[in-house]
Amino acid sequence: MDTRYLFKRYNTWWVKMAVPRTLREDLGFDLRESLRTHDLEKAKELRWEVVEKLKIKIERAKELSTTRFELSKTSSAVEIFTPPTDTEDPQYYHKVVDCQHACPAHTPVPEYIRQIAQGNYNEAYMMNWESNVFPGILGRTCDRPCEPACRRTRTHDKPVAICRLKRVTYDYKDDISSLLPDTPNHNGKKIALIGGGPASLTVARDLVLLGYKCVLFEKDHKAGGLMSTNIPSFRLPEKVLDEEVDQILNLGIEQRFNSEITSMKKFLNEDFDAVFIGTGAPKGRDIIIEGREDANKNIHIGIDWLTSIAFEHTKKIGKKVIVLGGGNTAMDCCRTSLRLGAEEVTVAVRSPFEQMKASEWEIEDAMNEDIPILDNHVPKKFITRNNKLVGMEFEKVEAKFDENGKRSLVPTGEDPVIIQCDDVLVAIGQDNAFEWIERDIGIEFGEWDMPIVDKITFQSTNQKIFFGGDAAWGPENIIWAAAHGHQAAISIDKFCNEEDLYERPEPGTTLVSQKMGVHEWSYDNDISQANRLLVPHAEKSIALKDLKMEVELGFDEKMALEEAQRCLNCDIQTVFSEDLCIECDACVDICPTDCINFLSNGSEEEIRENLRIPALNLNQEILVSDTLKQTARVMVKDEDVCLHCGLCAERCPTGAWDMQNFLYQEAKAYT
Repeated sequence: MDTRYLFKRYNTWWVKMAVPRTLREDLGFDLRESLRTHDLEKAKELRWEVVEKLKIKIERAKELSTTRFELSKTSSAVEIFTPPTDTEDPQYYHKVVDCQHACPAHTPVPEYIRQIAQGNYNEAYMMNWESNVFPGILGRTCDRPCEPACRRTRTHDKPVAICRLKRVTYDYKDDISSLLPDTPNHNGKKIALIGGGPASLTVARDLVLLGYKCVLFEKDHKAGGLMSTNIPSFRLPEKVLDEEVDQILNLGIEQRFNSEITSMKKFLNEDFDAVFIGTGAPKGRDIIIEGREDANKNIHIGIDWLTSIAFEHTKKIGKKVIVLGGGNTAMDCCRTSLRLGAEEVTVAVRSPFEQMKASEWEIEDAMNEDIPILDNHVPKKFITRNNKLVGMEFEKVEAKFDENGKRSLVPTGEDPVIIQCDDVLVAIGQDNAFEWIERDIGIEFGEWDMPIVDKITFQSTNQKIFFGGDAAWGPENIIWAAAHGHQAAISIDKFCNEEDLYERPEPGTTLVSQKMGVHEWSYDNDISQANRLLVPHAEKSIALKDLKMEVELGFDEKMALEEAQRCLNCDIQTVFSEDLCIECDACVDICPTDCINFLSNGSEEEIRENLRIPALNLNQEILVSDTLKQTARVMVKDEDVCLHCGLCAERCPTGAWDMQNFLYQEAKAYT
């Protein structure tokens, strides 16, 4: 599948083009432009016009740079060449491991997938637990930024099912309590965590392992935050959630449930050395249109409605339901409605279908349960009869974009659409709720009434108070909350020890040869040609009758092994030694993707264009060797399409190529 130049953000496809090193001072590291579509096939068609536009921008910058150079050069000619790649920089090989690089928590994906393939589920689970904290939860609910980045999307077709393999580590692990770290003695410092969601839990886990006394304040009767209140049990069983939350709490976290903080000013009088706020984005947006007050009894805010179901306060819904919104919450609302007895559920979205914010798989699951999604429908009014909600009126629109890419929804002029309903669920977005934080305690607020938070340290303008998760910059996925939590914990530890918060710890890395014999490696380097496996689902007719029956059944061990074998082991790096190379070109001949080249040095642009197969994906680096002794050429390898198969190393008669396992571990506060 050809996804050159494409990447996905917030479920929308973008074009991204890396800027040559010589122009980065003028243009930055890359140029990006949204294609304004969720559809990959459409994005593949639209990209080339944008690619050409960005190339022209780069060419113009290059011409300007050349002009400046001509004006400043002396009579001596200057030869432009590309310096040898600095593979000592941990970020170089880290970027080659596309999936891990794309993961906000930088989970070592290929490493734990190999452990799964060997049946070492405990080890695979603990690798995830160290990095993303909630393997069983994320294996069912993660937004999967790793999968669009997977190399197989460029070399084969569909990505490895990374997320569902993460679930395998939970489903098949043993009792891992003996593998969890011991909590050290109290270090005399006391940290408050407001909100019991994934960000706060991550901070608490990382700091308690350093001896901090961590006190968790949660307004509900249990921890978990929106994981426990807004993700239905048919997607995330309560057993999985409680087990992984309790694993953290049982490390020694003091728990104060049913404790809502209503005044930050008053709270700061308590004896805490630092405070972390991870209260999420708990306020669902309402819709104010004609008839809203008259129909109030049967209009429900989506996240509040899901919470009332989680706490078993709501157990039924009307026969005809309309869900407003196109995000993941809307998908959860419509699927939950079916399980509460609704006979007709309709999702109405303002935007075009391809611009819905919900994850593709969430939309797919809803449609597999025969829920219609009406796009380009703008709500105009609620229709009541005898003070009872009976329907809604919608206006049909189409999306129009101006020259700056700004979208407008323009009425088509068609007759209004009337849809009958008994209840309406409003899932059109979420906001933060900081009414409880006074504005005279040193915390500055900016746009959208959000706290001003440093994106490196997660510290607010009140040095003692830190934010993370949805509370910092608005709604994101659980994996982002875990990543925020790790970084905030580092900052809190530094703050409590009066250290510079901007001196961030370096990641841990190792690079170890996998050679076991002349043609034998300690990893399975056979390239699987199997298609991506589909996750088995429960029988629909049964699942729709049970609110707590998990729909996705997960891989069995045989399927997990087969899917794990699709991984290309991108963390097994091809390490080149110039002093051993005799330039016989044997590696060039055997490379299945023609990504190895020997040629004269030049500018990066010239090198990329002169490879046997031009390196067109500027988002991935090229590996450039030092000048070779015999011919003064350089070895250049396009990292973008390397299969990490090891054939170059097997064929090399002098051992100039070696396959070495690169393990990158993001620093934690306790490491």
